[in-house]
This record gives sequence, C-alpha cells and structure tokens, in this order.
Amino acid sequence: MMSLPLPPEQVLALLHWYAEMGVDTPVGDEPVDRFAESALAAPSPMRTAPEAEPTRRAPTTTAAPRMAAPAPSLLTASPDAVETAAREQARSAKTLEELRDLLERFDGCALKATASRLVFADGAPDAKVMFVGEAPGRDEDIQGKPFVGRSGQLLDRMLTAIGLDRTKAYIANVVPWRPPGNRDPTPQETTICRPFIERQIELVGPKLLVCLGARSAQALLGVSDGILKLRGRWLDYDLAGQRIRAVATLHPAYLLRQPVQKRLAWRDFRAIRAALKET
Repeated sequence: MMSLPLPPEQVLALLHWYAEMGVDTPVGDEPVDRFAESALAAPSPMRTAPEAEPTRRAPTTTAAPRMAAPAPSLLTASPDAVETAAREQARSAKTLEELRDLLERFDGCALKATASRLVFADGAPDAKVMFVGEAPGRDEDIQGKPFVGRSGQLLDRMLTAIGLDRTKAYIANVVPWRPPGNRDPTPQETTICRPFIERQIELVGPKLLVCLGARSAQALLGVSDGILKLRGRWLDYDLAGQRIRAVATLHPAYLLRQPVQKRLAWRDFRAIRAALKET
C-alpha cells in the first residue's frame, strides 16, 4: 500500500523537530565507499631506481638555514595549560573588540573546529543589564548572534514585556561556539571559555547580571543548585573588585518545553525591571 505524502504543516513540524535534535546536514540516498575513494586518491608507490655511484661534493662551510618550528597548538596542551593561556589572553583584552579578536584566534577549545563561526554577543555594550546563556544553538551558529532562534524570539518578547529590547540590553553566552548536535558543553569546555565571558562581563560593566538557565548560573555564580531552586534569588557577582547584583532565571528554551513555568519567569523579569529602576 503506497503511503500518502505528509501535509505541508506536518513536514514543517518534522523539520523543526530534526533541527531541535541537531540534525542539520542532509546526506545522500546512496551510500558512499570512502575507503575506495581513499584508495583511488592514494599516490602510486614510486619505483626504486637502480643504485648509482654517489657523487662526491666539495665540502662546504655554509650551514643550511634552520626552519622555524611551528607554534604548538593549545589543543595538544594539558587542560591546566589551556586554562592558564585562556585566562592570560582574556586578561590582556582592553576592549570588547580586542576580546572578540582574541577569541577568533584562540584554538584551545575544540568546539571552534566543529562550529561554523564565533557567536560573541548582541545588544548594547553600554547596557545596564547583561543576559548570559550557556551556549549557541543551530540558528545562532548560522547567524553569528546569540539567541536568534525560537528561544531568542521568546527572550525578545520577555524583554519587551518589561520595556527592554536589544538596544537596551547586552546578550552573550558562557561558551561562544555551538557544541555539535546542540549537546551540553562539557565541564572542561566551560572551564576553558569561562575566563573570556568573565572578561566580557568586566568590559561591559553592567549594573545587573542575569543568568539564563542553571548552567550559566553555576559557571558564573559558583552555585550548584538546580534552576527551580536558584531562580529569583539575588546573589552577588564580583566585578573587578566590586559586587553587582545577579539573578538566575529560567532559560527560554526550557520555557518552550515547559510553558506552564512562564509564570515563574514573569516574576523574575518583573523583579529585574524593578531592580533596573533602582540603578
């Protein structure tokens, strides 16, 4: 029995589901034998030439020039060395532009090799409030800006509800490269990237810091509780020797999966609005 084609709305829903699961690259219908391709591309073995009498050359006193050794890659260094290098490089940035350039050249995080591009930040660098998520997703990886997919659209609506938009807020992530398949960053990846987001917060100098989701709060605020226990609690963040107010709230992606929890997020955003009026 021949199956009928799916209605367009079901096809669209299926594609959205594939994208959420991290399936974002099409493959062909026919299998490809990569081993056979490699064999065809391999160079043919060179024939051994008959031995010839070695030619005597006059001795020379000129030494052959030494080739400079390639700079070692941080990917082969120990985790402690990579973390130290990340902290030193982040500390050296005097502006957000310098920090972005450093991240573009930084090769200590393997996520850079699998992501399409760096997702640095969006919004106003002089904003009073800074929102920090965990890591970019597929849409962010394509556009190079944080929170531009479905969760970003929800975040925009949440900002509008308290009188904000991207011209009055600064938005970034702890990890600036998309993990493959939208998986969670590993603890080591987060540790390597943390010096850069800490320096980013320092250069922005917000009055309020909002952590979107538990992983962002755990990385920046040194807490271990889950987000439902963390959210809505005002904590202190050490910003270059001075304390600023920080709060964790539910990540927009979580709210898309659990719409009933939007009431809790609305309470948090009303508290953020009130705190901004006091600054």
